[in-house]
Amino acid sequence: MTPDVAPIQDILHRWTLIGQALVGSIGALAFVVAFLWKMTAVEPKAVTEAKAWIQRIVIGTIGVELAGTLVNVLTASIPK
Repeated sequence: MTPDVAPIQDILHRWTLIGQALVGSIGALAFVVAFLWKMTAVEPKAVTEAKAWIQRIVIGTIGVELAGTLVNVLTASIPK
């Protein structure tokens, strides 16, 4: 007799979606702020820092999406 893992899969799926939504919302806001910082910056050093922050935000958002996909793949591989 195998244990029922469906409730655990549902919890993982729900929390993954919540995490992705939060990171997406906060990431979008941070991206807009960094972009505005880059556009309004006068000093070349500030422009370079803003570009670096934009790159970090994009990479972080992609990482969260990949982590969510990995969680979905791993939970789907559990036999029912």
